Amino acid sequence: MPLLMLDLDNTLVDRDAAFRDAVTAFLAEHGLPDTDLAWVMTVDAGGYTARRAVAEAMVDRFGGQVPAAAVGDLLDRGAADRVRLTASCREALGRARAGGWTCVIVTNGTSVQQEAKIRQTGLDRLVQGWVVSEAIGCKKPEPEIFHAAADLAGLPLTGAWVIGDSPHAEIAGANALGLRSVWVSNGRPWAQASYRPTQVAEDVTVAINQVISTSS
Repeated sequence: MPLLMLDLDNTLVDRDAAFRDAVTAFLAEHGLPDTDLAWVMTVDAGGYTARRAVAEAMVDRFGGQVPAAAVGDLLDRGAADRVRLTASCREALGRARAGGWTCVIVTNGTSVQQEAKIRQTGLDRLVQGWVVSEAIGCKKPEPEIFHAAADLAGLPLTGAWVIGDSPHAEIAGANALGLRSVWVSNGRPWAQASYRPTQVAEDVTVAINQVISTSS
């Protein structure tokens, strides 16, 4: 059974949309202008800014109006209760598994937050397992996290595919291991000159279907 490794945030689920909703509610709750939404989203950088740095920036900006504990609560939850899995993604994962693929989520982040997203969306019932960077002490694009996913699945990395939205974390990581990959563009152009994905897809549903059809 071939191995399919899938990113979680902004690949399987729209993490940014969920976080945007959470920040919008946070600003309204504390009487802050909704114009601060764009600032928070920029600082957060799609979740790639370290949590501590985001917290410090928000406390510095809102400290006189918002308790630091409220900022910490927002970032600890990470909008895990707001993420959703689309029906098309659910169906694509079902087709992959029916076609003999072993699907494993490979995600950077904290175990509590990422596992909450996985269970909240029902992904725990759609994949064969997951690897979270905090739990194993390394993160994408480090090769160890991909090896950990293969070990979890009991499969070799040979013939595996990687699907994700981050050029650095997923595509560069796959490229370093000689793995095939699909970059989920989410409407963005590819901008890296030193490496490229095997394929490009607009969203994860298209990406999964491309892998299935390419390998059939």
